[in-house]
Formats: sequence, C-alpha cells, structure tokens
Amino acid sequence: MTAQPEAPDLPRVAREEFARYFRHLAARVEKAATAITEDQLWVKPFPFGNSMGHLVLHLTGNLNHYVGALVAGTGYVRDREYEFVDPVTYPRRELLARFHETVDMVIRTIESQDEAGFATTVEAQEPIRTRLGLFLVCAAHLNNHIGQMSYLVQALESSTNEPPVW
Repeated sequence: MTAQPEAPDLPRVAREEFARYFRHLAARVEKAATAITEDQLWVKPFPFGNSMGHLVLHLTGNLNHYVGALVAGTGYVRDREYEFVDPVTYPRRELLARFHETVDMVIRTIESQDEAGFATTVEAQEPIRTRLGLFLVCAAHLNNHIGQMSYLVQALESSTNEPPVW
C-alpha cells in the first residue's frame, strides 16, 4: 500500500503566493511611476481621471486602510477623497517610498497569518467576509489601478517596456 501524500500547508502557500504577488504588483507600480518624468507624475492627461501621483496616493491609502487599519491594527485613518485631490506634488522618491513601506506592511501582515488568521471575519466589508478575501480584493484593486497607470504612461507618450502580462 502506498502512503498518501501529505496535505499541503494551505496557509503557507497562501502567505507565499500573496507576498509574491504584492511584490510583483509593487514593482509594476514602480515601473509605471518611473516611466514618465517627475513633472508628468502629477499631470492629468484627460479631463477625467487621475494623475499617476494621485493613483499612487490612492493605492497607499487603500492598503493602509484595509490591511493596516482593519487587519494589522495600525490606527491609520483614511481620507479617501483627499487621496485624489491632495495639492502637494510629492517628489517621486518620497511618493514611492511611502507606497513601498505600505506594501512591506501588507506583506508582513500577510506573513503573520495562519489558518485562523486568514479565516478571521472582517466586519462591514460585504461581500468580503474574511481576511483572506480582503487580501484578495486588495490585490485585485491594486492590479486594476495598474491598468489605469499603463494607460496614463501611454497617454503621456512613454512606455514601461513591459511585455504583456497574461
């Protein structure tokens, strides 16, 4: 009789995959934000939408709120509307440093989850019910805005030189 293979450690796999994917997404934000000039970072090439800089502020606020405040207990207080209208044109280095610090916090938080942690209920986030779902939606949200960033890079007549992904 052959022994049954040991069941995979699903929480470990989830931690590793989420951490890897958030690092990948952060690198794509960096590529988009550095594909344009410092001055273009705050340009809105269309009468609608946002600048690249404001999208990075929004993603930083989103992750600090949903992962930082709701899961990690950082005490972060979000002003979502201000993320899109903040009049300060932060230097790219500072803007990206804050974003990367936030992604590092997200990864540390994910890496601290075990089976019970991933299954912990989150309140008032319908249709999301667990931390695992919250991490998934945060990754999807980040990826969605990377699509917008790619469009902005093209509209500003630049390129990330990234091959198509998937």
